[in-house]
Amino acid sequence: MILLEATATLPRSIARIGAFANVSRESAGGLVRDVVEFSRALGDRPRALRTNDDTNSLEADYVVVGGGSAGCVAAGLLADAGASVLLLEQGPSADAHPAVLRSDGYKDAFVDDGVFLERFSEPQANAGKQRIFLGTGGVLGGSGAINAMVYTRGAREDLDEWPLGWRWDDCVPHFEALEARLRLNRKPGTRFTEACIRAAEDVGFSRSEDFHDGRLGNAIGYEWMNFEGKDRRNGYVAFVRGRHDGIVRTGARVLRVLFEGRRAIGVEVEREGKTHVVRARREVILSAGALESPRLLLLSGVGEGASLSALGIPVIADRSEVGKNLHDHPNVPTFFRSSVELDYFAPQLYSFFRTREEASLPAGQSDSCYVFWPARSAMKEAVQRVLPGQVLPKALYGPAGKRALRASIAAAFQVPGVQRFVDHVLGIIVILGKPKSRGALTLRSADPREPARIDPRYLAHPDDMDTLVRGIAVARRIAAAQGLAELGAKELMPGARTTRRDKLERYVETNLITTYHFAGSCRMGTDDASVVDTELRVRGVEGLRVADASVMPTTPVSALNAPSMMIGLRAAKLALAARS
Repeated sequence: MILLEATATLPRSIARIGAFANVSRESAGGLVRDVVEFSRALGDRPRALRTNDDTNSLEADYVVVGGGSAGCVAAGLLADAGASVLLLEQGPSADAHPAVLRSDGYKDAFVDDGVFLERFSEPQANAGKQRIFLGTGGVLGGSGAINAMVYTRGAREDLDEWPLGWRWDDCVPHFEALEARLRLNRKPGTRFTEACIRAAEDVGFSRSEDFHDGRLGNAIGYEWMNFEGKDRRNGYVAFVRGRHDGIVRTGARVLRVLFEGRRAIGVEVEREGKTHVVRARREVILSAGALESPRLLLLSGVGEGASLSALGIPVIADRSEVGKNLHDHPNVPTFFRSSVELDYFAPQLYSFFRTREEASLPAGQSDSCYVFWPARSAMKEAVQRVLPGQVLPKALYGPAGKRALRASIAAAFQVPGVQRFVDHVLGIIVILGKPKSRGALTLRSADPREPARIDPRYLAHPDDMDTLVRGIAVARRIAAAQGLAELGAKELMPGARTTRRDKLERYVETNLITTYHFAGSCRMGTDDASVVDTELRVRGVEGLRVADASVMPTTPVSALNAPSMMIGLRAAKLALAARS
């Protein structure tokens, strides 16, 4: 029965892994195992961690919370400048999980519970009341260690929505500095990817030779990616590994930011059931991601005063927008089966399109992203990750239950014909690039070990549903155009007979998933209501910045990993400028 159920749910699971291939959001909570004493006099040489004692507290100029994409870049650059830094990461070392360092390792990392931080949303009222899986990277490197390495700066129009000083022309030099260290590459095209491009051109897309130019209006092309040869080149590899490994402490859980008055002076960290103080002589930088940085602010007394008081949390700064403005790139899959095997193995072909012409965006700005995803690249791992959360009752959703079900899924893929079928399947994933819906992250209690309540409120705005339904029509037109029609593309999902608007809306509601691009929950702005100012400083307190995707006021139409790393780079520069 399990084998049949696993096989029956393969198409939907393809969509979920295809979406995760585009994950680019910041590490959701980098924090700790093996915290060590760090002092300026000893440079990068670690010493043993002592018990909780103010006289023996750990100390550095800068404490960076979260060893994800932005955090690694910020910590590495601060260390480059000679500052003492302590980078705290909740997950394990990347070197203990070699798959996260390989350029082809994302499918293996996706099913490695040791590097994956699992979360589920609140039931989504407009998405079939699903509790949607919201996993993020829980290893040094963050989600940048487990994604499919897509690197896109975004569109010029996207960044021009941000405050002055953070517009496209302001950010290009910082992207260039970042890219010089990352040493990006692209995978070569194939017969099938070229057929996809020709088909998209037939329905109004234009081929782009370089997405770095910021012109993503109705564009299709090969993505820049964070790899070099067989190796992943993420924020950790490019800015920390082998250069500043001594500043990193993995396996510790940051519980809250500590204040003296309104000044951040460090963080409280848990290790092996004991708590320790890590002091920051200059600044604390939160880079824990859009689902963790606001949670830590709230736990630390920075947030809506009445809500914090009701939970018994002393209010340091009454900032009502902390945790608000949460948004993401939800997506919905379409699947087609070709008469020939797909000849590529990575989500390397991306496209952007103005799906809803009347959208309230500048002329020529895309509102959607279309990912051409080869199911053969990671279908088995997709099912192994997602199916347990769909079918296992809560009492069985643990290591033993997941292990047993994943073994059954692996056996299912040995059934003759299953993999042959998968080798012919193409997913055209329709991603809502400029969502209007906004959600929120709130605390359930004052206990820092209790997960936050995460409600993205997917599809709360009717325009979002309209864009996705129209996006399915665009995907169908691409599949029917000459390039793919010549390869015998036939629709599998939603199914050629699913044409009525109400049926398509129901399909979107029941198949909607995240693209793991969480943003906006610590909004940057020039107005007093914003959580951080344009120097990423948390309003109402001192010595505290946020540097990750949570500060993005609005999300770019594309993946967030590149702009997240750029934000980390700029945070380091701003912190160093403030020092001098």
